[in-house]
Amino acid sequence: MKYDDKKTIVLGVIGSDVHSVGIRILDEAFSEAGFNVVNIGVLSSQEDFINAAIETDADAILVSSLYGHGELDCKGFKEKCVEAGLGDVVLYVGGNLVVGKQDWPTTEKKFLDMGFDRVYPPGTLPEIPINDLKNDLGIK
Repeated sequence: MKYDDKKTIVLGVIGSDVHSVGIRILDEAFSEAGFNVVNIGVLSSQEDFINAAIETDADAILVSSLYGHGELDCKGFKEKCVEAGLGDVVLYVGGNLVVGKQDWPTTEKKFLDMGFDRVYPPGTLPEIPINDLKNDLGIK
């Protein structure tokens, strides 16, 4: 149950990824932008994200992956969200999402086709997803 009008987001690093610095930067940036951030940390499974979103009545789930295996780790994520009753939750993913050098439009399409609402390349500054999320959640 929410006791304020802040939007709640679940933030974490999926799969066997242990990249923790970026997720701390995102946590701080989204908190400063007025979001209630639930940071589930590194080495997080799809179920960890979904359970945290259910427990906190989250408005969005932000998935980070920097070790190149995001495509495998995120497969079926949207479907699991729908099954868990989170069909309306906003889904973002960003980072080094695939192994090797693939052109960005192909990578982006892959994740959009998986059901993610927005996909961000490596090196995206936090202000971009913050502004997108405010728009997507109707925050003025």
